[in-house]
Amino acid sequence: MSTETPLSRLRPRWRTGPGRATRSKTVAGLTALLVPLAAMVGLASPAQAAASATATFTKKSDWGSGFEGQWTVKNTGTTALSSWTIEWDFPSGTKVGSAWDASVTNSGDHWTAKNLSWNGTVAPGASISFGFNGSGPGAPTSCKLNGASCDGGGTIPGDAAPSKPGTPTASNVTDTSAKLSWAAATDDKGIKNYDVLRDGAKVATVTTTTYTDNGLTKGTDYSYTVQARDTADQTGPVSGAVAVRTTGGDDGGPGPGTGDKVNLGYFTNWGVYGRNYHVKNLVTSGSAEKITHINYAFGNVQGGKCTIGDSYADYEKAYTADQSVDGVADTWDQPLRGSFNQLRKLKAKYPHIKVIWSFGGWTWSGGFPDAAKNPAAFAKSCYDLVEDPRWADVFDGIDIDWEYPNACGLTCDTSGPAALKNLASALRAQFGSNNLVTAAITADGSEGGKIDAADYAGAAQSFDWYNVMTYDFFGAWAAKGPTAPHSPLTSYSGIPQNGFTTADAIAKLKAKGVPAKKLLLGIGFYGRGWTGVTQAAPGGTATGAAPGTYEAGIEDYKVLKNSCPVTGTIAGTAYAHCGTNWWSYDTPSTIASKMAWANNQGLGGAFFWEFSGDTSNGELVTAMDAGLN
Repeated sequence: MSTETPLSRLRPRWRTGPGRATRSKTVAGLTALLVPLAAMVGLASPAQAAASATATFTKKSDWGSGFEGQWTVKNTGTTALSSWTIEWDFPSGTKVGSAWDASVTNSGDHWTAKNLSWNGTVAPGASISFGFNGSGPGAPTSCKLNGASCDGGGTIPGDAAPSKPGTPTASNVTDTSAKLSWAAATDDKGIKNYDVLRDGAKVATVTTTTYTDNGLTKGTDYSYTVQARDTADQTGPVSGAVAVRTTGGDDGGPGPGTGDKVNLGYFTNWGVYGRNYHVKNLVTSGSAEKITHINYAFGNVQGGKCTIGDSYADYEKAYTADQSVDGVADTWDQPLRGSFNQLRKLKAKYPHIKVIWSFGGWTWSGGFPDAAKNPAAFAKSCYDLVEDPRWADVFDGIDIDWEYPNACGLTCDTSGPAALKNLASALRAQFGSNNLVTAAITADGSEGGKIDAADYAGAAQSFDWYNVMTYDFFGAWAAKGPTAPHSPLTSYSGIPQNGFTTADAIAKLKAKGVPAKKLLLGIGFYGRGWTGVTQAAPGGTATGAAPGTYEAGIEDYKVLKNSCPVTGTIAGTAYAHCGTNWWSYDTPSTIASKMAWANNQGLGGAFFWEFSGDTSNGELVTAMDAGLN
């Protein structure tokens, strides 16, 4: 949930908890895959005959059913190229879709790319690139640049290129390695060595016909081919491909591995404004290496469809080099900028992280009743948006934050108890088993409360997990108190509302038939507080909401730990009395006890709202990571 007042752009305020509180609210990585296609000679005209060049294919991203490819031509000679044409073959089933900065045509599986009118000239030492969106798993072979072999070997009179090696076989496959073996290639002058290609990128050159690839990611799919080089360094055709899936992981699904715990954080698109919190902060704080998933919040729900929440923050904002995850500034003409591009760079740096696009939230949950009228159409609209070719590789699934199905939040919904289940079923059918489909849900465990209003057990059959919003139970919307911890783990004497605890919510969901492993415990990286309080212990009276940086009654942990240090704990949550202000919030110590509780309950892990409330060195994320391991 956003806690700040909107600045130059319209940004929503998000509220969660059991119907009242304002809320401040995933192992295959995005990897650059390079296929070196070495030096070559341009043959387009006599003026170019002595101009050497290289061509490199890069698989910029891969989202399973498709990928973003990029070719780069570099002039390594002393004479300018006046035009360039690249030809290559794709295996059957791999195709080029939309392309930019080149004209791409094909005849069957043979593809040809030619420069446009403005980018044909390549000066000595200069490079030019073009890209495309492709489908299928294959890598390019038999490349030619301006008629010459792209591998740089060219043809040497009297010296034939090597034959194609045998298709590799895989053995000794573990969580992180695989051994490959293949039949030798032949050559009239002798074989010098073999290039081993993983997903089209050269990972090793060996002199034998075996290679063990280490440092892989568990539960991940890879494709291997090999290519022989002769003593004159000519390369022959690429072998057939062998598919390898490392052990471990989650038996093929996109979630955490068997026995692994989810540690998920929400990243808010409006945080890039007043909070000045960007994807790079996940790196500098050390948080990126300690989380498993990110929920990107929020997309909107309008007219029964998923829509963009904030286009500027999402994919238009230009990042300077010092703001960027990889230290590379955005350019004015690149296809994708904003937080989406920064998340792409984050996944390249931390391949274990999965990113889920969350839709709804307190302000935008009013769109779900229309969505529930035609679940299939809603699901299709969401899939089309999440899988938009511009950013499909960024996201690993969808999360819906409906506050609340068949109950009241900012508005009241009367869709009926089956609405959530119907929506979940349609989303799963549309997104399939290779994408995550999750939901943030109420933690109102009271008798006849919000958990009782919808079929959460039935919907759980289609969801990978629920983010149970076990915070915002109590706050200064009750201006006169009584003061109470906003995120109690268990009940206590004097609690203002029975059933408003983490333990009550989890117990009720389990009793309804939701598997424990599909439940994540929620942690707020913020506190809620009152002013005009004289009593240090919970249960005191107040005169209103305590002052906050962005909104009265709420403040980030990174501020509260110094401005109003802890004076006690109640029901597993810390509280603090300073002057006339009274706050409750979680600390590394209380998080440790909550993570232990979650482990003992057999929960699938935990999540938090949201990154920017933590300290600059990620104290709370560290505590969650340590507690879940």
